[in-house]
Amino acid sequence: MKSNKSNTIISPVLNGIMGGLFICIGCAVNLSVTPKPLGAFLFSIGLFMIISFGFGLYTGKAGYIVQNPPRYIAEVALTLLGNAVGCALGGALIYFSRPALPEAAASIMSAKFSTAPLSSFVLAAFCGVLMFAAVDGNRRLSEKGNFAGALFAVVMPVVTFILCGFNHSIADMGYFFISGLSNAGGAAVYFALVILGNAVGCMLIPLVKKLTDK
Repeated sequence: MKSNKSNTIISPVLNGIMGGLFICIGCAVNLSVTPKPLGAFLFSIGLFMIISFGFGLYTGKAGYIVQNPPRYIAEVALTLLGNAVGCALGGALIYFSRPALPEAAASIMSAKFSTAPLSSFVLAAFCGVLMFAAVDGNRRLSEKGNFAGALFAVVMPVVTFILCGFNHSIADMGYFFISGLSNAGGAAVYFALVILGNAVGCMLIPLVKKLTDK
């Protein structure tokens, strides 16, 4: 029988890997279809699958850091690690299986890597706000039995962040691996900024609610 300590490490990583794979599916469909609004709409299948099966997504967990004890940060970090592994696996499989997609993914990441660092951070923070709204909105509406509203809560923030060009760290990892690690030289700084920006944005709503609800 596995120890609880082992489960607290393995479960977030495995759930995160599945989350990364599902986001890669969203990336693939977004790259595959036109017009752009349709791709943005279909991309939301990734988050929908993650929520439906209870898998892990960094931007779905980071916002709850302000509501949990410090040890929760480790769970978020392990989820992020799993997401990265899932994106690497899913992205590599798509890269070798769908030869028409890597060029489009490389174009997306080239534009993102050339963005000024502060802009990358700000765009990631905006995305974080939307992602927390999607996950928490879905949870709240599902608890009330409003399943149509819960679905709407998932789809609309996702469509919005894609059409606005906001930066989602896990989605961008998906595009990056689908591109075959194109322009890898600018990746480290970019992803560090976007991961941090997503976290700040995700925590904005719960932090303000925590301060104002007292």
